[in-house]
Formats: sequence, C-alpha cells, structure tokens
Amino acid sequence: MSHPPPTSFRNPRTTTAWNNLSAAALHIKDITLRDVFAREPMRGHTYCAEGAGVALDYSKQRVTLEVLDDLMRLAVECDLDAHRTALFSGLKVNTTEHRAALHTALRAPIGSTIAIDGTDVVGDVQTARARMARIADAIRSDKWRGTTGRPIRNVVNIGIGGSDLGPAMADRALDSYVDQRLTRRFVANVDPGAMTRALRGLDPAETLIIVSSKTFTTHETMMNAAIARAWLVDGLGGTDTLARHMLAVSTNLPATSAFGIPDDNVIGFWDWVGGRYSMDSAIGLITMIAIGPTHFDELLAGFHAMDTHFYTAPFIENLPVLMGMIGIWNRNFLGAPTVCVAPYSDALRRFPAYLQQLTMESNGKHVRQDGTAVDYDTGSIYWGEPGTSAQHSFFQMLHQGTSIIPVDFIGVLTTPHPHQEMQTTLLANLIAQSRALAFGHTATELSHEGAPPDLVAHKQMDGNRPSSTLTIDALTPHALGALIALYEHTVFTQSVIWGINAFDQWGVELGKHLADDIEGAILGSQKPDQSYDTSTAALIARVRDVTVSPPAR
Repeated sequence: MSHPPPTSFRNPRTTTAWNNLSAAALHIKDITLRDVFAREPMRGHTYCAEGAGVALDYSKQRVTLEVLDDLMRLAVECDLDAHRTALFSGLKVNTTEHRAALHTALRAPIGSTIAIDGTDVVGDVQTARARMARIADAIRSDKWRGTTGRPIRNVVNIGIGGSDLGPAMADRALDSYVDQRLTRRFVANVDPGAMTRALRGLDPAETLIIVSSKTFTTHETMMNAAIARAWLVDGLGGTDTLARHMLAVSTNLPATSAFGIPDDNVIGFWDWVGGRYSMDSAIGLITMIAIGPTHFDELLAGFHAMDTHFYTAPFIENLPVLMGMIGIWNRNFLGAPTVCVAPYSDALRRFPAYLQQLTMESNGKHVRQDGTAVDYDTGSIYWGEPGTSAQHSFFQMLHQGTSIIPVDFIGVLTTPHPHQEMQTTLLANLIAQSRALAFGHTATELSHEGAPPDLVAHKQMDGNRPSSTLTIDALTPHALGALIALYEHTVFTQSVIWGINAFDQWGVELGKHLADDIEGAILGSQKPDQSYDTSTAALIARVRDVTVSPPAR
C-alpha cells in the first residue's frame, strides 16, 4: 500500500527560481572568485552565518547575492517550510515505509510534547534514556560487576551501518571526555578478522558486549554476536553468565531472549528512528558509558540547539538551509557531483565516513516521492580525510585536477591537549588551503616570483574552486551534536528540493537478499540459481572450490 506524502512535492524544474539559476550558472562561468571578492571586498564578513555555536563562512562559494536570492526563492517555491514542519511534527514523511522520521524527538528537552498518531513519544524517549543512564553509571562506578566479581573494563559494540558509524565516530571525537579506564572497540564488518581483532587481548571477565540491531536479525551483526557469545561462554562457563556481560539494543524481545540476553538487559527504540539518525538513541549506549550521562546530555543539547536553529532561523541565516541550497547550486547547476569533507581535527577522523552514510544513503535516490523518475541529479558523493594529512595526498587533485570538487573545511579553534602552537599551525593550514583553492596562483604571479618559464604551466593553479569553512570553538559534546544535526538537516533540505524520500534505503535491501541466496549456493544448502549470469556463477564456483572444498596441499 502506498501513502501520499504529508505535503506535496513540486518538481523543482518547474519553478521560476530553477530557471533563473540555470541562466545564472551560464553567466557565472565567466566570473571568478577573484572577481567577486574584488567587487565585494567585505564579502568575508557578509557571506557568513552562525547557529548553535557553529560558524559558517561560505564567502568562497561561487555564489552572488542574486544567486543566493534565487536559492532562497527555490526553497520557498518548493515549500521547504511546510516540509520542515511536517518533519518536526511527527507526520509520516517516510512515505514508502509509512513512518515518521522523528529523530528530533530523541533530543527534545524534558517537558516537550511530540506526538505520533496522537501519542506523545517524549516520555518513552526519556524512560529509555534513564535506563541507559543507570547502566552507564553502574559500569562507570564499578557497581556493575561481571560474574567473577570484577568490574567492567572493556566494552565491545557490535552493529553495522548506523549502529556502528555514529558511536564509533563519537568515540573518537570525544576521546578527551572518555573514562580512560574503559577500552572501547567497535565491530561492524562480517570479515572474521574484525571480530578477532576486537576481542584480542580482552578478558571475558571484564568485558561487556553490546549488540545493536533493531530487528536482531541483521546477518552481519548476528554472526558477530554469536562469536562474541561463544567467546564469553567459553571464557566464563555457561550461558547464565551473559546476564552480566551482554546487552542488546533492539525492539525484538523474543529474538534477544532466544539468544540468551535477559529482557532487563535490552533497551529498545522505535521504527521512527532511522539507523543513520540513531546515534542519539539507545544506539548511543556505548557513547554514554564512555563519556557519562552528563556529557551525553550535553551532546543531545547540541543536537537540539541546531534543531531549534533549523526550525526557527530565517532561510538566509539558517545554516542547514544555506549549506543545503549551496549544495544544490554546486550539484545541479555547476556540475560538481562530489563534496570533500576535510576536518582539521584528528578527533574528527571518522566524521567523513559517518557523513557518507548520512548523505548518500539518504539522498542517493532515482525517483521522486510519487515514484516518477527524476530528470535532474540527486545526491552528492561525500568523502574525505583529516587535514593536514590530506594535503599530502589528494589535495593535489583539488587544486589542479580537471574536476571541480567543493570542500567543506571544518576547524576546531582550541584544543584540550598541550602544544597549542601545533593547533595554530593546523588552523593556519586550513585557512591557507581555502585561500589557495579560491584564488590559486596565476602565471603572472609565478613569473614575478621568478619561477622558471618551463615550470610556470606546471605550477599554475587557476583557483576558483569553491569551499565553505565551518568552525567551532572547541570539540565539546555540545559542539559535536550541533555539527551532526547541521548535516542531518542539510540532507533533509536537499531532499525536499529534489522531491525524494531521504529516509528509506531500498538499494541496501537488494544486496542483502542477493547475498543470502549466493551464500546458500556457495555452501551447497541450496541449488545454484540457473538464472545467474556467467560471471556470478563462475565466482560462486571459485569461492566454493577454495573455501568449501579446498585443494589438498
């Protein structure tokens, strides 16, 4: 059964703003960032905005005031305000699965009221969070003890996708807030080496395993969980030991019980929480254990602060709207299919990987909400690595490659670590890279500097490469929450303009189904599908011959 969207989606190509932007894109190809900065010398002070403690400088994007006006007009013509209200109100904006996407309720303050089908959900969220806090406090205070009476010193999180990427990213980002007595490890890949490395050197008597799977049927997660359970049982003796060493984050109590995890060790969440939007739900249990409930509350407060900014700020001052609409401009009008995310913070090393799922699983869609094919590009390819390491690898292509790749620079102004002079060097590099991308190094400048004539062409950089710079004062839990929510709402903004559903992921489901069939064919538990193409059939045969019936040595 299909369900109509809570608000209508207009094809953006039918809007006046889209037509204006198409004409502007032809004109702006003859205008460089050097030109616009010369024409608007105060541009660095005017093309900027701030919200929830995050500052955005988009002055080095290839936009003019006229382009900004039309981008904001496009948001109005596509009725972004109504869709934003539908999202925050708990309407079923995930139309293909007939669900709300109410991740904003996960960080709503105590006393808030947010209803789905007439039922307030905030109370349930607060109840689950209180259970998380009790567990976290017990572990951190050594009141939670293993079956041998020893305190928990190791926590292993087993999940995949949103059940892994968010908690793993936050663990690295907030390391300076972590109780360093605790070893935290994360397992997602079904590669047997991943689980082996995660358990290596750990003592079962001091280890807690968290299995995060909404349905408790995700194949990769359950295979890893079975290995962890056997490791605990072998090391501690008997399945009754699991009550002190295994927790689950799931909605499937019969499955968790059958697996041997007591109901009291299971924390649930809801079908209106999408996996890639779930790190502030019970999926974040390992994060709360690591940084403590108070700091976890600060993380949620940062999320909520950006939620409030997105919901209330005028479009032209609204960070997610500005980033979303500038992304539309780069993708649909300037022909830039990718976005590089370069955090100048080693603590944010996993942030680009986290954004890959958030952005591409959400907006990598080829049909509109009504099922009709799009006739414009959707989604951007997100990728990146931390600076300054990235400057010594792929930045060469950013500066002199034949593709234009917009960059999101992320800077953290202060560090909790010693050697502030290194932080200054780090930030100087960030600023220098954004300037070099924007303005380049001309042949005239090189000649004046005495560059050998035969090297001028090789050293020349045309510039005019767009970038935005996001800065936060410090990488606190609040700042991290605000930064994540900023990208969440940027994704939503773009999905509204493109008229697509940002909350389903049918492309992921097909791969799972095919993998189950092929695994059966490899193991011989089912007859190989005669409809397999010759490549697939040959690969199945090769894997089967080597792994199921290995040759004699």
